[in-house]
Amino acid sequence: MSTAERTKPTRANWVRRIVAGFLLVVVAVIGGTAFRVWQVAREDVRDRADVIVVLGAAQYNGRPSEIFQARLAKAKTLYDQGVAKVIVTAGGKKADDNYTEAHAGAQWLRKRGVPPSATLPVGEGSDTLRSLRAVAEQVQKRGWKTAVLVSDPWHSFRARVMADDLGLDTWTSPTHRGPIVQTRETQARYIVRETGALLYYRLTKSPADSLFGTGEV
Repeated sequence: MSTAERTKPTRANWVRRIVAGFLLVVVAVIGGTAFRVWQVAREDVRDRADVIVVLGAAQYNGRPSEIFQARLAKAKTLYDQGVAKVIVTAGGKKADDNYTEAHAGAQWLRKRGVPPSATLPVGEGSDTLRSLRAVAEQVQKRGWKTAVLVSDPWHSFRARVMADDLGLDTWTSPTHRGPIVQTRETQARYIVRETGALLYYRLTKSPADSLFGTGEV
């Protein structure tokens, strides 16, 4: 057998190369997405916008959870700094709840000095995508276009991608307080979850909150 014949790639070699190339692409996509989740989590843009949008989290008979309170406190800080004149609170409710997340959030803000006229509760949606869809409809109906999104750091990139897809011009100002950012183990777990949820959304244009246990909204 000649040297050329010995070095000529066989069909099995081509298959292995294709599989290896595919795996490299998959690893690159997953790694790149995880990096963007981490990168956007570190951003804190406070440019002027039409509205501040607070993504909902659990509430207990009208009392926002610790995670939700951290988001609301960040939104109030932005409002006090003049970033926007209106805070939109998002999130629906479970079947047995008396309050929506949106109304619990608006109530929390009003008790801390934000005028009722400066709050807009949008109490629809059981996940990030559906909540943002309802928010986008209400915001655009009023002629507003730009929004600062307030959520947890690791949730920010996925929320921004969804909001942009819905026609809003958005940037992020995540909270850096609360239980989600207290330990490195928690942070790593949420980065992995958000990476999977974002890739699922990009492939299907469907929410993945329940699939990946993200549970933000």
